[in-house]
This record gives sequence, C-alpha cells and structure tokens, in this order.
Amino acid sequence: MRTIPLARARRMAIGAQGLHRPRPSGRVDLRHLRRVLGDIGVLQVDSVNVVARAHRLTMFSRLGGHDPGLLDRAFERRELFEYWAHEASLVPIEDWPLFRHRMQRMHPWRGVQRIQDEHPGFVDQVYEEVAAHGPITASDLSEGGDRKGPWWGWSDGKLALEWLFASGRITVAHRSNFTRYYDLPERVIPAAVLAAPVPATEDAERTLLLRAAASTGVATARDLADYYRINIRRARPAVDGLAADGLLERVRVEGWKDDGFVLPDRPVPRRVDARALLCPFDSLIWHRDRAERLFGFHYRIEIYTPAAKRVHGYYVFPFLLGDALVGRVDLKADREAGVLRVRGAHAEEGADRAAIAPPLAAELQEMAAWLGMADVAVERRGDLAQALRKAV
Repeated sequence: MRTIPLARARRMAIGAQGLHRPRPSGRVDLRHLRRVLGDIGVLQVDSVNVVARAHRLTMFSRLGGHDPGLLDRAFERRELFEYWAHEASLVPIEDWPLFRHRMQRMHPWRGVQRIQDEHPGFVDQVYEEVAAHGPITASDLSEGGDRKGPWWGWSDGKLALEWLFASGRITVAHRSNFTRYYDLPERVIPAAVLAAPVPATEDAERTLLLRAAASTGVATARDLADYYRINIRRARPAVDGLAADGLLERVRVEGWKDDGFVLPDRPVPRRVDARALLCPFDSLIWHRDRAERLFGFHYRIEIYTPAAKRVHGYYVFPFLLGDALVGRVDLKADREAGVLRVRGAHAEEGADRAAIAPPLAAELQEMAAWLGMADVAVERRGDLAQALRKAV
C-alpha cells in the first residue's frame, strides 16, 4: 500500500467536497447547485434556524451569496427528493432507486408497532387520507394529529406519516416553514425514476459506498459507511470487495490507525485556498472522528449542553482557511436588529490570530449580506474576539 501524507489527505477531502474551488463570481443558478450536489451527493437538512437552515448554509459555504430560493426551485422541478440518506437529507432525484432497498426493509418502529396493536388499520387509514387529500401535514389528518407533548412528542398521526415516509409508501412533496407536506410518490417522483430498475441491496450499497468515496476523497471503511448511514457490518466486507475488484484503492494515511480507501486515479488539488464557514451539519465534518484525524479538530455540537457548561457556544461554525480548520465562531442571526452576531470567537491552538481575523471578517460580512443583515457585531468571548472585532 502507498502512504498518503496527512496534508495531501486534507486536500483530497476538501477537493472532494468542492470547497477548493473559487465561488461563482456572477449570478448563481441551478447549474452551480447541481455541481455542488454532484460533489457532496447528499445535503443534510436540519430544523435549527439560529443563523439559517443547515442545507442553505452548506450551499452558502460553496456558492457564497445566492438566491436562497434556489434549492426550493430545484425541489419543485423534481431534481431533488427528501429521504433519510444520511440524516434527513436532500438527494438528487436519480438516486431514488438506490434507496428503495432501505425503504422496502424498513421494519415498524416501536411507536408504530404500538399504534398497530392498539388501533389496527390506523396506519392504512392515514395512507388513504394522503392518497385522497395530499399533499397534507399531520395536523390535516382527520384524527390522530394532536401532538403528544412539546418538541418531539409526535402524535400518532405524525408517527404513522413518518413511518409511511421512511418505508417509501409516501414521500415529501414540499416543506413550508420546515413542516413536511406528504403525498404519494407517484405524484412527486417522476414516472421514469419510479420505473427505473431497483438494485439489490448489495449492489445499491456498493454504489453508495463508491459515491461516499467520491465525496470524501479519502476515508476509512467506517467513514464511508457513515456517509450514507450503511450498517458497518455490511459496509466493511463491501468495501473490501470494492478494493479487491479494483474500484477502490486501499491506502495508509499518515497518523491513521485504520486503512483508508480512495478512488483510483482521482485528481488531487495541488493547492487549496479555501475560505468557508462550515455549519455543524456540513458534510465535510459530519464524522467528528474523521474531522479530528484529518484536521486535528475536536468538534462537538453544544446545542443540548447547558449554557454554563458550553466551551465554544450554542451554534458554532468551524472556519476553514486554506487546508486547515483554524478557528470557530458561535453565530446568531439577530433578524430584528438586522445584525449577524458573533457570540464567541476562538482560534485553534497554534493558529495565528492576526492572520485569521481578516479573512474570517470578510467571510462573516459576506454571510451577513447574504442573510440580509446590515452589520456584523463581535462580542468579547474567546481568544479570537479582539482581533476579529478590529478586522470587522
């Protein structure tokens, strides 16, 4: 096996995610969006809206300022569909058949099994309501739509809808204020896609693992499995088989305990001049262990950590500069005041704060403009705050 130096592995990872490219200088359109989706393969969505929704922030990191409705238009044109590909994710529409095996083998969850035991026929009743009246939300159901409690206290109707969605009997027609509207696949997914052959589980997962290899640049078997959330017990022999067939190359990566895998003859950027704020759900840093192996960057989201125990803040963006993660900022969009607030700013150990602050300030100002914010305000928390405040 050849050994890949860690600096080269970082360039491979950043290049695979399309973060090495200069952002478009003119009007951003659907062609640019398609290129990003071609790079990353799957775009995670998340409900947290402290700055903006995660899927929009991931696009901003690669495209800079653009029409935030661009993703919505791609979805309306049926170029994307939503499914549990990583977590809840947007995926290119042509990949629908690759997830049919996952839908078909979906077993009833505990809550759904309870509903079926207590109210036989209820799940089918919910399906029939979608068929008759879709697209609909849980609150549109004739019964079973009342929430059981705050936040994740899903109603029986919502549980049934989510189970039907996960098993492929219904799908997401669109979202409004992040609420899913459900409809039948035949009214949402193009007929040619629905009619496409459905690969066997083994073939579909081999394809997804190769897609993961393309989007990660270099990764362990566990990293590849995580990208599309494939069970590691199935993924590991599949990755070994892909390597035996010559579709993946097994490599050593400097400092890694486990073997890495790369696509053979994949071009590697000679130099990376990246500058990007990465939201917590950006696909470059999904696998926290991999981010630490690649960048020496220990990262944990602290949303659910009590405020007094947070180290870096509530919604923290790592800052990618060149081929390194050099700092992190805790951001909040104060929409009422029209200000992007930096609640805290920290440099990584050994990073040059004076060198980091100007490009970080420029990135924050570009993000603020994209969000429609008139200003960036830097608070005092963190060892990077003073230099950043001066640069802003």
